[in-house]
Amino acid sequence: MTTKDRILGRIRRAVGDARPPAAAEGGIARDYLLQHGHRTPAERVDLLAAHLAEYRARVHRADPDGLPALLGRLLAEPGARTVVVPPGLPEWWLSGTDVTRVRDEASTTAHELDRVDSVVTGCALAVAETGTLVLDGSPDQGRRRITLVPDHHVCVVRVPDQVVDSVPQALPLLDPARPLTWISGPSATSDIELDRVEGVHGPRTLDVVLLGPE
Repeated sequence: MTTKDRILGRIRRAVGDARPPAAAEGGIARDYLLQHGHRTPAERVDLLAAHLAEYRARVHRADPDGLPALLGRLLAEPGARTVVVPPGLPEWWLSGTDVTRVRDEASTTAHELDRVDSVVTGCALAVAETGTLVLDGSPDQGRRRITLVPDHHVCVVRVPDQVVDSVPQALPLLDPARPLTWISGPSATSDIELDRVEGVHGPRTLDVVLLGPE
């Protein structure tokens, strides 16, 4: 018998047939609020933009006609020479830039991605109350690693259709079998002195484009 077996045996003997009260009563109550207040679609998008900005993401708005030029400018500002492109990203999105495109392929290594300047993706959903972007690996988003290794991520959110108020509203709309990535602002951490450092375990810069209808 291993030490692990002995420890687990003691836990089982101590717990016995005890069960959490909620489980004994037939389940955990989920009668909490699904959202905080009622908003129009425009108010929901404004709240998302405000919370993204609080996380130090850079927020931009565009319509389809202006999107290529905006993406071209966002890639040109940091001097990007290469950009990772998911296989399902609409071609016309990047028609306003001549940056070299790197396809998201299974054979691409993390070291190769580290040499790429930027990545442009779509998203699955955005949560207004938390300022969170959710990616699920769909064709316009690509594999998770392409949004974690390059230093600059540009994410396009189709508004208002892809924006929900809260996390409880988002969860039923997402496939739990897919590789979900939840992004709230650029990658950042703080040490014991509260000195903020960005780009530690993900992109240092996050540009979010709120793409409205015609």
